Amino acid sequence: MADINALLNRWQSAGVLDAEGVGRIRAYEQEQERPGGLRWQGITALILGAILLGCGVVLFVSAHWDQLGPGERFALVMAMVAVFHVTGGLARENSSALSTALHAVGTVATGAAIALTGQIFNIQEHWPAAVLMWALAALAGWALLRDQAQQTLALLLVPAWMISELSFYTNGHIGDDVYAGRFLFVWAILYFTFFTGSRRKAVQGILFGAAAIGAVWGTAYMLESWTCWSGNQTFVPFSTRVWCWVAIAAVPLAIAAFHGHKGLIPPTVAVAFSVALPWCYRSWTETERWVNEPAHVVTRTDPNLAAHALVAAFAVFLCWWGVRLGSKMLVNVGIVGFAVAVGWFYFSDIFDMMGRSLGLIGLGILFLAGGWALENMRRRILKRMGAAGDSGQMAAEEAR
Repeated sequence: MADINALLNRWQSAGVLDAEGVGRIRAYEQEQERPGGLRWQGITALILGAILLGCGVVLFVSAHWDQLGPGERFALVMAMVAVFHVTGGLARENSSALSTALHAVGTVATGAAIALTGQIFNIQEHWPAAVLMWALAALAGWALLRDQAQQTLALLLVPAWMISELSFYTNGHIGDDVYAGRFLFVWAILYFTFFTGSRRKAVQGILFGAAAIGAVWGTAYMLESWTCWSGNQTFVPFSTRVWCWVAIAAVPLAIAAFHGHKGLIPPTVAVAFSVALPWCYRSWTETERWVNEPAHVVTRTDPNLAAHALVAAFAVFLCWWGVRLGSKMLVNVGIVGFAVAVGWFYFSDIFDMMGRSLGLIGLGILFLAGGWALENMRRRILKRMGAAGDSGQMAAEEAR
Protein backbone atom coordinates (compact mmCIF):
# COMPACT_ATOMS: atom_id res chain seq x y z
CA MET A 1 0.00 0.00 0.00
CA ALA A 2 2.90 2.38 0.52
CA ASP A 3 3.64 2.37 -3.22
CA ILE A 4 -0.05 2.74 -4.08
CA ASN A 5 -0.48 5.69 -1.71
CA ALA A 6 2.54 7.47 -3.18
CA LEU A 7 1.16 7.06 -6.70
CA LEU A 8 -2.34 8.13 -5.69
CA ASN A 9 -1.02 11.28 -4.03
CA ARG A 10 1.04 12.03 -7.12
CA TRP A 11 -1.90 11.61 -9.46
CA GLN A 12 -4.18 13.64 -7.23
CA SER A 13 -1.71 16.54 -7.06
CA ALA A 14 -1.41 16.45 -10.86
CA GLY A 15 -5.19 16.68 -11.24
CA VAL A 16 -5.57 13.28 -12.86
CA LEU A 17 -7.76 11.98 -10.00
CA ASP A 18 -10.07 13.75 -7.58
CA ALA A 19 -10.34 13.03 -3.85
CA GLU A 20 -13.39 10.81 -4.28
CA GLY A 21 -11.69 8.65 -6.89
CA VAL A 22 -8.56 8.35 -4.74
CA GLY A 23 -10.68 7.21 -1.80
CA ARG A 24 -12.47 4.56 -3.84
CA ILE A 25 -9.19 3.19 -5.26
CA ARG A 26 -7.58 3.11 -1.82
CA ALA A 27 -10.58 1.30 -0.29
CA TYR A 28 -10.58 -1.26 -3.12
CA GLU A 29 -6.85 -1.99 -2.81
CA GLN A 30 -7.14 -2.40 0.97
CA GLU A 31 -9.86 -5.02 0.45
CA GLN A 32 -7.61 -6.89 -1.99
CA GLU A 33 -4.62 -7.02 0.38
CA ARG A 34 -3.28 -10.43 1.24
CA PRO A 35 -0.71 -11.49 3.80
CA GLY A 36 2.80 -10.71 2.60
CA GLY A 37 5.32 -13.36 1.69
CA LEU A 38 8.22 -14.51 3.76
CA ARG A 39 10.51 -11.82 5.02
CA TRP A 40 14.28 -12.19 4.90
CA GLN A 41 14.36 -13.86 8.34
CA GLY A 42 12.12 -16.67 7.13
CA ILE A 43 14.01 -17.08 3.89
CA THR A 44 17.32 -17.23 5.77
CA ALA A 45 15.90 -19.86 8.13
CA LEU A 46 14.70 -21.98 5.21
CA ILE A 47 18.06 -21.79 3.43
CA LEU A 48 20.01 -22.68 6.59
CA GLY A 49 17.52 -25.43 7.41
CA ALA A 50 17.92 -26.98 3.96
CA ILE A 51 21.73 -26.87 4.25
CA LEU A 52 21.72 -28.36 7.76
CA LEU A 53 19.22 -31.04 6.74
CA GLY A 54 21.40 -32.07 3.81
CA CYS A 55 24.54 -32.16 5.98
CA GLY A 56 22.75 -34.23 8.60
CA VAL A 57 21.62 -36.77 6.02
CA VAL A 58 25.16 -37.03 4.63
CA LEU A 59 26.61 -37.61 8.11
CA PHE A 60 23.97 -40.23 8.91
CA VAL A 61 24.57 -42.14 5.69
CA SER A 62 28.37 -42.00 6.06
CA ALA A 63 28.20 -43.23 9.67
CA HIS A 64 26.22 -46.37 8.73
CA TRP A 65 27.56 -46.93 5.23
CA ASP A 66 30.02 -49.72 6.09
CA GLN A 67 27.34 -51.66 7.96
CA LEU A 68 25.02 -51.94 4.97
CA GLY A 69 25.03 -54.36 2.07
CA PRO A 70 24.79 -53.29 -1.60
CA GLY A 71 20.99 -53.71 -1.72
CA GLU A 72 20.47 -51.77 1.49
CA ARG A 73 22.81 -49.04 0.32
CA PHE A 74 20.95 -48.65 -2.96
CA ALA A 75 17.57 -48.57 -1.18
CA LEU A 76 18.86 -45.91 1.21
CA VAL A 77 20.16 -43.78 -1.63
CA MET A 78 16.85 -43.97 -3.50
CA ALA A 79 14.89 -43.25 -0.34
CA MET A 80 17.06 -40.22 0.37
CA VAL A 81 16.07 -38.65 -2.95
CA ALA A 82 12.42 -39.74 -2.85
CA VAL A 83 11.73 -38.48 0.67
CA PHE A 84 12.85 -34.93 -0.10
CA HIS A 85 10.84 -34.64 -3.31
CA VAL A 86 7.71 -36.34 -1.92
CA THR A 87 7.79 -34.15 1.19
CA GLY A 88 8.31 -31.08 -0.99
CA GLY A 89 5.29 -32.04 -3.09
CA LEU A 90 3.10 -32.48 -0.01
CA ALA A 91 4.17 -29.10 1.40
CA ARG A 92 3.66 -27.21 -1.87
CA GLU A 93 0.01 -26.30 -1.27
CA ASN A 94 0.54 -24.87 2.23
CA SER A 95 4.06 -23.41 1.96
CA SER A 96 5.61 -22.88 -1.46
CA ALA A 97 8.88 -21.63 0.09
CA LEU A 98 9.31 -24.78 2.21
CA SER A 99 8.44 -26.90 -0.82
CA THR A 100 11.07 -25.11 -2.92
CA ALA A 101 13.73 -25.70 -0.25
CA LEU A 102 12.91 -29.41 0.05
CA HIS A 103 12.88 -29.94 -3.71
CA ALA A 104 16.24 -28.13 -3.97
CA VAL A 105 17.76 -30.48 -1.36
CA GLY A 106 16.27 -33.40 -3.28
CA THR A 107 17.91 -32.29 -6.53
CA VAL A 108 21.25 -31.80 -4.78
CA ALA A 109 20.85 -35.26 -3.20
CA THR A 110 20.30 -36.67 -6.69
CA GLY A 111 23.92 -35.86 -7.55
CA ALA A 112 25.12 -37.71 -4.47
CA ALA A 113 22.80 -40.63 -5.31
CA ILE A 114 24.24 -40.92 -8.83
CA ALA A 115 27.81 -41.00 -7.48
CA LEU A 116 26.97 -43.47 -4.73
CA THR A 117 25.11 -45.78 -7.10
CA GLY A 118 28.18 -45.94 -9.31
CA GLN A 119 30.28 -46.78 -6.25
CA ILE A 120 27.86 -49.42 -4.97
CA PHE A 121 27.83 -51.40 -8.19
CA ASN A 122 31.46 -50.62 -9.15
CA ILE A 123 30.43 -49.00 -12.42
CA GLN A 124 33.57 -47.97 -14.31
CA GLU A 125 32.26 -45.49 -16.82
CA HIS A 126 32.86 -42.07 -18.34
CA TRP A 127 32.67 -39.86 -15.20
CA PRO A 128 31.28 -36.68 -16.90
CA ALA A 129 28.19 -38.75 -17.73
CA ALA A 130 27.31 -38.64 -14.01
CA VAL A 131 27.33 -34.84 -14.15
CA LEU A 132 25.12 -35.03 -17.26
CA MET A 133 22.58 -37.21 -15.43
CA TRP A 134 22.57 -34.76 -12.53
CA ALA A 135 22.04 -31.85 -14.94
CA LEU A 136 19.15 -33.70 -16.59
CA ALA A 137 17.55 -34.17 -13.16
CA ALA A 138 17.84 -30.43 -12.50
CA LEU A 139 16.39 -29.62 -15.94
CA ALA A 140 13.46 -31.94 -15.24
CA GLY A 141 12.93 -30.22 -11.89
CA TRP A 142 12.98 -26.81 -13.59
CA ALA A 143 10.49 -27.95 -16.26
CA LEU A 144 8.10 -29.41 -13.69
CA LEU A 145 8.36 -26.97 -10.78
CA ARG A 146 9.27 -23.68 -12.51
CA ASP A 147 10.92 -22.34 -9.36
CA GLN A 148 14.13 -20.36 -9.00
CA ALA A 149 16.06 -23.04 -7.08
CA GLN A 150 15.67 -25.64 -9.83
CA GLN A 151 16.43 -23.06 -12.53
CA THR A 152 19.63 -22.02 -10.74
CA LEU A 153 20.78 -25.61 -10.30
CA ALA A 154 20.06 -26.40 -13.96
CA LEU A 155 21.91 -23.32 -15.21
CA LEU A 156 24.93 -24.25 -13.09
CA LEU A 157 24.98 -27.98 -13.82
CA VAL A 158 24.64 -27.83 -17.62
CA PRO A 159 27.87 -25.79 -18.01
CA ALA A 160 29.45 -28.00 -15.34
CA TRP A 161 28.78 -31.04 -17.53
CA MET A 162 30.21 -29.29 -20.60
CA ILE A 163 33.44 -28.30 -18.88
CA SER A 164 33.72 -31.81 -17.40
CA GLU A 165 33.62 -33.28 -20.89
CA LEU A 166 36.04 -30.63 -22.15
CA SER A 167 38.49 -31.30 -19.32
CA PHE A 168 38.24 -35.07 -19.77
CA TYR A 169 39.21 -35.01 -23.46
CA THR A 170 41.86 -32.27 -23.22
CA ASN A 171 43.53 -33.60 -20.08
CA GLY A 172 47.29 -34.09 -20.53
CA HIS A 173 47.49 -32.10 -23.75
CA ILE A 174 49.21 -28.76 -24.23
CA GLY A 175 46.72 -25.96 -23.62
CA ASP A 176 44.15 -27.94 -21.62
CA ASP A 177 43.95 -25.11 -19.06
CA VAL A 178 43.53 -22.57 -21.86
CA TYR A 179 40.40 -24.23 -23.21
CA ALA A 180 38.96 -24.62 -19.71
CA GLY A 181 39.68 -20.95 -19.02
CA ARG A 182 38.06 -19.86 -22.28
CA PHE A 183 34.93 -21.82 -21.41
CA LEU A 184 34.70 -20.38 -17.90
CA PHE A 185 35.25 -16.81 -19.06
CA VAL A 186 32.77 -16.79 -21.96
CA TRP A 187 30.02 -18.43 -19.92
CA ALA A 188 30.71 -16.03 -17.05
CA ILE A 189 30.20 -13.03 -19.35
CA LEU A 190 27.03 -14.64 -20.72
CA TYR A 191 25.61 -15.00 -17.20
CA PHE A 192 26.78 -11.49 -16.25
CA THR A 193 24.74 -9.90 -19.04
CA PHE A 194 21.92 -12.31 -19.92
CA PHE A 195 20.11 -12.05 -16.57
CA THR A 196 20.63 -8.31 -16.02
CA GLY A 197 17.31 -6.79 -14.95
CA SER A 198 15.67 -10.19 -14.46
CA ARG A 199 12.73 -10.37 -12.07
CA ARG A 200 14.09 -13.63 -10.69
CA LYS A 201 16.43 -12.00 -8.22
CA ALA A 202 17.65 -15.25 -6.63
CA VAL A 203 18.67 -16.66 -10.02
CA GLN A 204 20.31 -13.40 -11.01
CA GLY A 205 22.21 -13.01 -7.73
CA ILE A 206 23.54 -16.58 -7.52
CA LEU A 207 24.54 -16.73 -11.18
CA PHE A 208 26.17 -13.30 -10.90
CA GLY A 209 28.32 -14.53 -7.99
CA ALA A 210 29.19 -17.76 -9.82
CA ALA A 211 30.05 -15.75 -12.94
CA ALA A 212 32.38 -13.47 -10.97
CA ILE A 213 34.31 -16.49 -9.69
CA GLY A 214 34.30 -18.11 -13.13
CA ALA A 215 35.62 -14.97 -14.84
CA VAL A 216 38.56 -14.73 -12.41
CA TRP A 217 39.47 -18.42 -12.68
CA GLY A 218 38.98 -18.40 -16.44
CA THR A 219 41.36 -15.47 -16.87
CA ALA A 220 43.93 -17.16 -14.62
CA TYR A 221 43.70 -20.40 -16.62
CA MET A 222 44.06 -18.58 -19.94
CA LEU A 223 47.21 -16.87 -18.66
CA GLU A 224 48.78 -20.32 -18.22
CA SER A 225 49.06 -20.20 -22.02
CA TRP A 226 50.60 -23.17 -23.79
CA THR A 227 52.79 -24.49 -20.99
CA CYS A 228 54.53 -27.75 -21.85
CA TRP A 229 55.61 -29.89 -18.90
CA SER A 230 57.25 -32.72 -20.82
CA GLY A 231 58.50 -33.54 -24.29
CA ASN A 232 55.78 -36.19 -24.72
CA GLN A 233 52.90 -33.72 -24.56
CA THR A 234 50.95 -32.93 -27.71
CA PHE A 235 48.42 -30.25 -28.61
CA VAL A 236 44.70 -30.92 -28.34
CA PRO A 237 43.50 -32.96 -31.37
CA PHE A 238 41.63 -31.09 -34.08
CA SER A 239 38.31 -32.93 -33.59
CA THR A 240 38.41 -32.21 -29.86
CA ARG A 241 39.16 -28.54 -30.53
CA VAL A 242 36.08 -28.33 -32.76
CA TRP A 243 33.82 -29.61 -29.96
CA CYS A 244 35.58 -27.32 -27.50
CA TRP A 245 34.70 -24.29 -29.60
CA VAL A 246 31.12 -25.47 -29.91
CA ALA A 247 30.88 -25.40 -26.10
CA ILE A 248 32.95 -22.22 -25.73
CA ALA A 249 31.41 -20.06 -28.46
CA ALA A 250 28.52 -21.62 -30.43
CA VAL A 251 26.27 -22.56 -27.49
CA PRO A 252 26.66 -19.24 -25.54
CA LEU A 253 26.08 -17.22 -28.71
CA ALA A 254 22.97 -19.24 -29.54
CA ILE A 255 21.61 -18.58 -26.04
CA ALA A 256 22.51 -14.88 -26.20
CA ALA A 257 20.64 -14.59 -29.51
CA PHE A 258 17.37 -14.82 -27.55
CA HIS A 259 18.07 -11.23 -26.45
CA GLY A 260 18.45 -10.06 -30.04
CA HIS A 261 21.51 -8.70 -31.80
CA LYS A 262 22.46 -6.51 -28.83
CA GLY A 263 22.57 -9.55 -26.58
CA LEU A 264 25.20 -11.08 -28.87
CA ILE A 265 27.70 -8.26 -28.32
CA PRO A 266 29.07 -9.19 -24.81
CA PRO A 267 29.65 -12.93 -25.49
CA THR A 268 31.11 -12.11 -28.92
CA VAL A 269 33.60 -9.71 -27.35
CA ALA A 270 34.32 -12.34 -24.67
CA VAL A 271 35.03 -14.96 -27.35
CA ALA A 272 37.42 -12.57 -29.14
CA PHE A 273 39.10 -11.80 -25.81
CA SER A 274 39.49 -15.50 -24.99
CA VAL A 275 41.01 -16.16 -28.42
CA ALA A 276 43.60 -13.39 -28.06
CA LEU A 277 44.61 -13.55 -24.38
CA PRO A 278 46.39 -16.95 -24.35
CA TRP A 279 48.70 -15.72 -27.14
CA CYS A 280 49.83 -12.65 -25.20
CA TYR A 281 52.87 -14.16 -23.51
CA ARG A 282 56.61 -14.44 -23.53
CA SER A 283 58.23 -17.86 -23.27
CA TRP A 284 61.54 -19.38 -22.26
CA THR A 285 62.93 -22.84 -21.58
CA GLU A 286 64.48 -24.22 -18.42
CA THR A 287 66.31 -27.45 -17.71
CA GLU A 288 65.04 -29.23 -14.60
CA ARG A 289 67.02 -31.93 -12.84
CA TRP A 290 65.48 -34.34 -10.38
CA VAL A 291 67.22 -36.81 -8.12
CA ASN A 292 67.75 -40.18 -9.82
CA GLU A 293 66.01 -38.91 -12.97
CA PRO A 294 67.39 -37.59 -16.27
CA ALA A 295 67.28 -33.84 -16.88
CA HIS A 296 64.43 -32.58 -19.03
CA VAL A 297 63.65 -29.26 -20.69
CA VAL A 298 60.51 -27.37 -19.59
CA THR A 299 58.96 -24.51 -21.55
CA ARG A 300 57.55 -21.78 -19.31
CA THR A 301 55.44 -18.75 -20.18
CA ASP A 302 54.59 -15.42 -18.58
CA PRO A 303 51.99 -12.75 -19.60
CA ASN A 304 53.36 -9.80 -21.53
CA LEU A 305 52.22 -6.16 -21.68
CA ALA A 306 49.48 -6.93 -24.21
CA ALA A 307 47.83 -9.31 -21.72
CA HIS A 308 47.57 -6.53 -19.12
CA ALA A 309 46.17 -4.14 -21.73
CA LEU A 310 43.57 -6.70 -22.88
CA VAL A 311 42.29 -7.35 -19.35
CA ALA A 312 42.03 -3.61 -18.64
CA ALA A 313 40.28 -2.99 -21.97
CA PHE A 314 37.71 -5.70 -21.29
CA ALA A 315 37.00 -4.19 -17.85
CA VAL A 316 36.35 -0.85 -19.56
CA PHE A 317 34.02 -2.63 -22.00
CA LEU A 318 32.04 -4.09 -19.07
CA CYS A 319 31.63 -0.59 -17.62
CA TRP A 320 30.45 0.75 -20.96
CA TRP A 321 28.01 -2.11 -21.45
CA GLY A 322 26.71 -1.66 -17.90
CA VAL A 323 25.92 1.96 -18.76
CA ARG A 324 24.13 0.80 -21.93
CA LEU A 325 21.99 -1.64 -19.93
CA GLY A 326 21.58 0.66 -16.92
CA SER A 327 23.12 -2.04 -14.69
CA LYS A 328 24.95 -0.79 -11.61
CA MET A 329 26.29 -4.30 -10.92
CA LEU A 330 28.03 -4.48 -14.30
CA VAL A 331 29.53 -1.02 -13.82
CA ASN A 332 30.85 -2.02 -10.39
CA VAL A 333 32.30 -5.27 -11.77
CA GLY A 334 34.03 -3.34 -14.56
CA ILE A 335 35.52 -0.86 -12.10
CA VAL A 336 36.77 -3.66 -9.84
CA GLY A 337 38.18 -5.52 -12.87
CA PHE A 338 40.07 -2.43 -14.02
CA ALA A 339 41.50 -1.91 -10.52
CA VAL A 340 42.61 -5.55 -10.38
CA ALA A 341 44.24 -5.22 -13.82
CA VAL A 342 46.22 -2.15 -12.71
CA GLY A 343 47.28 -3.81 -9.45
CA TRP A 344 48.28 -6.99 -11.28
CA PHE A 345 50.43 -4.97 -13.72
CA TYR A 346 52.13 -3.14 -10.83
CA PHE A 347 52.98 -6.35 -8.94
CA SER A 348 54.14 -8.35 -11.95
CA ASP A 349 56.07 -5.70 -13.93
CA ILE A 350 56.95 -2.74 -11.71
CA PHE A 351 57.27 -3.92 -8.11
CA ASP A 352 60.29 -6.16 -8.78
CA MET A 353 62.15 -3.32 -10.49
CA MET A 354 62.05 -1.19 -7.34
CA GLY A 355 63.37 -1.77 -3.87
CA ARG A 356 61.11 -3.14 -1.21
CA SER A 357 60.56 0.23 0.47
CA LEU A 358 60.01 2.11 -2.78
CA GLY A 359 57.72 -0.64 -4.00
CA LEU A 360 55.57 -0.38 -0.87
CA ILE A 361 55.48 3.42 -1.14
CA GLY A 362 54.39 3.15 -4.77
CA LEU A 363 51.80 0.56 -3.80
CA GLY A 364 50.38 2.89 -1.15
CA ILE A 365 50.20 5.77 -3.63
CA LEU A 366 48.57 3.48 -6.17
CA PHE A 367 45.90 2.38 -3.70
CA LEU A 368 45.18 5.90 -2.44
CA ALA A 369 45.25 7.81 -5.73
CA GLY A 370 43.85 5.00 -7.85
CA GLY A 371 41.10 4.16 -5.39
CA TRP A 372 40.07 7.81 -5.14
CA ALA A 373 40.04 8.24 -8.92
CA LEU A 374 38.11 5.04 -9.58
CA GLU A 375 35.52 5.81 -6.89
CA ASN A 376 34.95 9.29 -8.31
CA MET A 377 34.62 7.80 -11.78
CA ARG A 378 32.17 5.17 -10.54
CA ARG A 379 30.01 7.79 -8.83
CA ARG A 380 29.95 9.98 -11.93
CA ILE A 381 28.93 7.05 -14.10
CA LEU A 382 26.15 5.99 -11.73
CA LYS A 383 24.94 9.58 -11.37
CA ARG A 384 24.82 9.95 -15.15
CA MET A 385 22.91 6.67 -15.42
CA GLY A 386 20.41 7.88 -12.82
CA ALA A 387 19.91 11.18 -14.62
CA ALA A 388 19.39 9.38 -17.93
CA GLY A 389 16.86 7.04 -16.33
CA ASP A 390 14.90 9.94 -14.78
CA SER A 391 14.80 11.85 -18.07
CA GLY A 392 13.62 8.74 -19.91
CA GLN A 393 10.86 8.17 -17.36
CA MET A 394 9.71 11.80 -17.61
CA ALA A 395 9.63 11.58 -21.41
CA ALA A 396 7.53 8.43 -21.24
CA GLU A 397 5.08 10.07 -18.84
CA GLU A 398 4.77 13.12 -21.09
CA ALA A 399 4.13 10.87 -24.09
CA ARG A 400 1.33 9.14 -22.22
